[in-house]
Formats: sequence, structure tokens, C-alpha cells
Amino acid sequence: MLTGLLRSYLRPYRRPLAAVVVLQLVATMASLYLPSLNGTIIDRGVVSGDTGYILSTGSWMLLVTLVQIVCSTTAVYFGARTAMAFGRDVRAALFSRVGEFSAREMAHFGAPSLITRTTNDVQQVQMLVVMTCTMLVTAPIMCVGGIVMALREDLGLSWLVVVSVPALLVSIGSIVVRMVPQFRAMQTRLDAVNRVLREQLMGIRVVRAFVSEHDERRRFGQANEELTATALRTGRLMVLIFPTVMLILNVSSIAVLWFGAGRVDAGQMQIGSLTAFLLYLMQILMSVMMATFMAIMIPRAAVCAERIHEVLDTRSSVRPPVQPASDVPALGELEFIDVELRYPGAATPVLRDVSFRALPGRTTAVIGSTGAGKTTLVSLVPRLFDVTAGSVRVDGVDVREMDPEALWRRIGLVPQKAFLFTGTVASNLRYGDPEADDDALWEALEVAQARDFVEAMPGGLDAPISQGGSNLSGGQRQRLAIARALVRRPQIYLFDDSFSALDLATDARLRAALAPRTENATVVIVAQRVSTIADADQIIVLEDGLVAGKGTHDELLATCRTYQEIVESQLALQEAA
Repeated sequence: MLTGLLRSYLRPYRRPLAAVVVLQLVATMASLYLPSLNGTIIDRGVVSGDTGYILSTGSWMLLVTLVQIVCSTTAVYFGARTAMAFGRDVRAALFSRVGEFSAREMAHFGAPSLITRTTNDVQQVQMLVVMTCTMLVTAPIMCVGGIVMALREDLGLSWLVVVSVPALLVSIGSIVVRMVPQFRAMQTRLDAVNRVLREQLMGIRVVRAFVSEHDERRRFGQANEELTATALRTGRLMVLIFPTVMLILNVSSIAVLWFGAGRVDAGQMQIGSLTAFLLYLMQILMSVMMATFMAIMIPRAAVCAERIHEVLDTRSSVRPPVQPASDVPALGELEFIDVELRYPGAATPVLRDVSFRALPGRTTAVIGSTGAGKTTLVSLVPRLFDVTAGSVRVDGVDVREMDPEALWRRIGLVPQKAFLFTGTVASNLRYGDPEADDDALWEALEVAQARDFVEAMPGGLDAPISQGGSNLSGGQRQRLAIARALVRRPQIYLFDDSFSALDLATDARLRAALAPRTENATVVIVAQRVSTIADADQIIVLEDGLVAGKGTHDELLATCRTYQEIVESQLALQEAA
């Protein structure tokens, strides 16, 4: 997964990556050349007292060092830019794919997990790219080059390299293998903390209203403790790495000096060569340490790459048609034909055998008890879900055969939970029509009974809206959501329980103002209050996903027992008649 992700999203940056490899190669060769020069200065300059040779060779070392610095800095620059671009592209791809998901995929992953995958998981892989460009490219070059240069200095001590490098690899490898499952568990625990925290922040009013702060602290504490325990287990393994590396490094240095001193004393080796060999051994072990450090990052990045791929490889259950229907007249006719919707693995369908027509210039209302399937029914029109049997048709064409953009342009949806975006009143209303002028916005606000409170807000149309519209009341959010749909001027209006937060007087005024605005459009209203839908041309009564009744208010009072029970629960039957 990790290799495939890197290959796919780093392909456009082959040239910068090639530059990184070349620059790191030059910088590493310069680094490998310096111990040899240092040994030469000792053997030919310091021992013989040749000051001129020391100065000339020292100047050459300074020039080599300058080349190393310039190449390393430039390589890090290109590597960092490439890594940041990689992270940007992966986040954009995740955002695009999540935007294609239907409600089914969103429920499968969950918002907290998707946020973690788009931010933290991408950051982990991005960091791996940075470290690869700065360390992993250098490590094998320095290791191989260091071995060659060390053998040039003295073959008699080469057995120390053969012992030290495998010892370091085995020691660090045994630790890294145990860390992989801990990294995988850590990402899952992080999802859990994000989920609990997000629920508590969004439901803070409910928490305080029911005095449940203690329970929520306990729930967050449990998720936090699980993450902390996993992080501690990982940390305990990580802290073993540096002491292990330093132990092998120091033991190797002592061994070089111990056995090298004997060879110098026997005249088999010069002091400068011994110094150079020691420096080369340090470089070899440091390169192995860098590689093992990368080995720590790779398992976590691999886990994150799997989670990223899981999102990128998930196709929406609501897919656009291969050959969308063209030249579909924009009339606004809506028809449900024997519609059934069954969630995967569910024992019974949510909707069964639902059939009705909603025509332009007429209002169709949907009512039923909680859980009857009203919101699900409305969600089928813009294809938030796709039917599992039957069909939903707009202007005579199955919505699954229409171009999604063409379908959505015909629909103005006001969801059950009115959601507003961070910005201003105007920016939220222009979600309906980006080209709408201020007069069109004020007109929509007038119809939605929202003009008064918007005019009272500082800035009017430019008044700030907090995330989710948290600085407004529920009724104000609903009215702005209705105004947003009105700005769009669609052929089909879908009001999903959009008047529930309004008082009866405001509800009546809004519906009266709405009638002339929607006289040529198809209006579908999902409601709980009978007073909201009593004047509808057609009322669909749902019960357990089935159509229990269909007709006008008066007809249903006479024929539909389910509707009678709903009315009786809200009004006196005599008053309703």
C-alpha cells in the first residue's frame, strides 16, 4: 500500500527527486572524502611537521566541506518542497473522494476517522517522504562508500565492520518488528479520541442540560487512557533504540582503538589511517542508524497508507451513469415507482413498495411516525442513497440515469438539520446560486421570514456566521436554509421537516409567502405537524416504510387510521374536521 501510494503521487515530481538523489550523492561523496584527507594530514603533515602541506590540504578540506553543505542544503530544499506537494495532492485526492461518497460510505467510515485520515495519516506519510529525501537516500550511499573507504585504509580491521553492522541491524530490527502492531493500534485509538471529542463538542448543550459532564469526562478519559497506554508501549520500545545504537557505536570505537593500536605498534598501520578507519566506521554505523530510524517511521507510515488507500479505493455506492440521459426537459415532475431501500445486512427494508407522483404547481406532503422512513424517502431524490428496487424518476427519467450535476440543479434541498457554513449570511445564501445579486438574496430572505433578523445583525448580508451556524437559533438557521434553497430557484423543492423550529405564526406566514414563489415548482414537504401540511394537495402517510395512506387532509381523516391517530395526538378530531 505504501509503495503504491508513493509511486502514484510522487510520479509528477520525478525531476526534483532525481535532483535530490544527485545532490545527496555528491554531498555524501564529499563527506566520505573528508576522513581520508584528515588521515593524510596526520600522516604527512602532523607527523613530519610539514605546515605547508597541512594548510594546503586543510584548505582543500574546507572547499570539500563547502560543496557538501551547498549540496545538502539544496537537496533538503527540493526534498521538502516535493514532500509538501505530495501531502497537498494526497489530501486533495482524499477530499475529492470523500465528496463523492454517499451517506452510506460516510456512515461506514465516520467523520472522525475521515478527518484523522485526511490530516494525521497524510502527515505521517508526508514526513516519511521528507526523511527519505534527507536521510534514506544518504544512508545506503554512505554505508557502501564507507565500507569501501574503510577497506582502503586497512584490511586487517575489516572484521570489525562485519561484526558491528549485523549486530546493529539485528538489535534495531528486533525492536522495530514489535513496534508495528503498536503503531496500527495507535491510529485506531486516535480515531476513538477524535470521535469522542467531536461528539462532546457538538453536543455540549445536551451534556450540560443533563448534567452529564462527569460521564463524558469518564468516557473521554477512557479513550484517552487507551491511546496513552498504546503510546507508552510504543514509546518504551522507541527509547531502547538510541541506547542500543550508542552501545554498539561505543563498543565498536573501543574495539577499533584497541586492535588498531596493536597494528600501529607493529608498524602495520599508520596513526592517520587508524583515525580515518575509525571515522569511516562511525559513518557506516551512523548510516545504519539512519536506516533503522527510517525503519521506525516506515511501519507507522505503512499503516497510515493502508488507511488512506482504504478511502481512495472505496467507490461510492451512488455512481454517475456511464452515458447520462441528455435533453431531459426541466419540468420538475417527480415519481416514485415501487421503491424499496434496504441497507446492507439489514433484515428488513427501510422503504417498501412506495409509489406516488408529485407534479409541478402542487404540494406533496409526507408524514408519519418517527422512524417511518420520511427523511430516507426524500434522500432518494438527490441520490444521497440509491434504491435497491424500483425507481425514482425526475421528468420521466430514472435519477440513476441522469447526470448528477443536471439532477442537482433541479433540486433545492432544505435538510432536516439546517447546516450553515463558516462565512457570512451572503456567502451561505449564494451556495444556492453563486451569481445571485443582493436584491435576489433579500427577496429570498423576505419569503423565508428571515429579513427582519438579518437586517438587525451587524453587517446585514455581511454578518458573520459561525461554524454550523452556532451563533444563530434553530429557527434562524432553518429560515436561512430555506432562503438558500429559494435563491437557487429549482424545479423541485424538498423540505425535510424544515419548519419544525418555527412557531405556528411564523410557519403560517412563511408558507403563505412561499406559495406564490413555488407555484410553478414541485414541492415536497416532510413534516411532523399536521398544521404544516393540512393544505397540501396530496399527503403521503408512511408507516414502517410502507404507504399507509394517500390523499388530501379530509380524505385521510375519513379513510386512514394511521393519519387519524397522528391528528388525534396533536389536535382534537372535531377541530381538525
